[in-house]
Parts: sequence; structure tokens; C-alpha cells
Amino acid sequence: MFDVAVESSPVSHGVGLRVLLLNATHEPLAVVTGRRALVLLLAGKAECVAERDGHPQVHSPTLVITIPAVVRLNRYVRVPYQPATSITRAGILRRDRRTCAYCGNRADTIDHVQPRSRGGLHSWENCVACCSRCNTRKADRLLGELGWSLPFAPGPPARAGGGRVWLTDDTDPAWSPWLVGAA
Repeated sequence: MFDVAVESSPVSHGVGLRVLLLNATHEPLAVVTGRRALVLLLAGKAECVAERDGHPQVHSPTLVITIPAVVRLNRYVRVPYQPATSITRAGILRRDRRTCAYCGNRADTIDHVQPRSRGGLHSWENCVACCSRCNTRKADRLLGELGWSLPFAPGPPARAGGGRVWLTDDTDPAWSPWLVGAA
């Protein structure tokens, strides 16, 4: 292997930067690490479509490569089956942008709108991000019993294009031309 040195990168070692991976048809497939994007570029399996602002670079003894913002695969990859998005604590916090659904403060846990002890399901439609204080105050009661209401109707997270990429506020602005038509 070769020794890698990185300059002007906001993430340690630069190769941890997130890169949008496009299929050969320019539809979003996934978000990969800078390291994975560089491997695809060096193997000739992908090409750089958009460079990153600030141009973080990776240096080896014989090569200097800029870590891209967007790469496109040279060959089409067929995605035959799109499984349903599994519900996780991290997924709910990400969907709700780590904001408490009840008070608007920073959320650090999740809450079941209809408590599981009262027949509520563990689903995207019944779970919201919540701060510890509100979670403790709500306990196993219904929102109507407390006089609380939700500012939004919880549901599965929005996905781009073929459904492979989550749409969040922390996406790179360089990705916007490929995420425009996404929900």
C-alpha cells in the first residue's frame, strides 16, 4: 500500500468525506466515503462528475488526487429490489433532524406517540424524536391526555430518485443537481 497525506480537509484524513455515488444513468445510488470514492476512481470503475469546494487532496508518493463531491459509475448497476426502510433510533433522529417533536429542543431519544403499553406499534408513523425531559413527562400517556399535539405527521423518511439516498439538511450543496427531482 502507499502512505496517504491529506491537506485542507475538514474531516480527519479527508477520505472520510461523504461522496454522492451515481449510477451510470446519473440517478443517485448511495452516499459513500471519500476513501471508497477514491478506490472506485483509481480502479477505473467510476469518474469524477463534480469536485468539492476547497479541493481537499490526497497525496501518495507518485499521485495527487482531489476528493470529489460526486462520482458516477461507468457501468449501470441494476438495483432489483428496494427493501422497506428499517426503523432505527438513529433513523428517527435523522428524519426529525434531532429536534424534539414536543418542545423543539435538541432530541436525544425517541418516543412512541401511542405508547407500546397501550397497543402502539414500533413504526415510522408512531415514533418521533424526543428530548429526555419530554419523554419523561409524557411517560406512557397519550398526547390528548396531556393536551399536547404534534407539529407534523410522522412517516417514513423521504428518499431520492430510486429510493437509495436519504434526503437530509446535511447534504452537500454540490449534490443538488442530482437530487432535484427527489421527494
